[in-house]
Amino acid sequence: MAPGDAAPRARRPLPDHPVRVALLDLLADIGTVTSTQAAARLGYSSGLCSFHLRQLARHGLIEEASHSGGRARPWRLRWDDPRQPVRAAERTAAARLHLTPDEADGLADRIQELLAPYERRRDHPAGAVPVTVTARLRPER
Repeated sequence: MAPGDAAPRARRPLPDHPVRVALLDLLADIGTVTSTQAAARLGYSSGLCSFHLRQLARHGLIEEASHSGGRARPWRLRWDDPRQPVRAAERTAAARLHLTPDEADGLADRIQELLAPYERRRDHPAGAVPVTVTARLRPER
């Protein structure tokens, strides 16, 4: 590695900063976002969003999405382990559902049931990497 080349950083947790949490939630919701788009949706300045997006990328949680050039830099969540080759497909699921409050509660319970065996296990299989699971059920505005 030549001097000045930046080695990719392994994932490490960042402090719970409200702007970073909001940016990660936004990326989970819409897929890709520029700092300007994030600022418009979250009510922060584009400079603040740009700074925190770069910090999230520096720590391996997000990456630049492909784009056609220009100044706009779209970002997306990074689903692969930065120590491994990039996978061909990302594993995401996004759906708009029409649920009653009781149905939403039931769905949340079922999601928790699905996750429970993985959360409880003490021994991790070979090749297991940390994965963040985010499931939010909230009414749309």
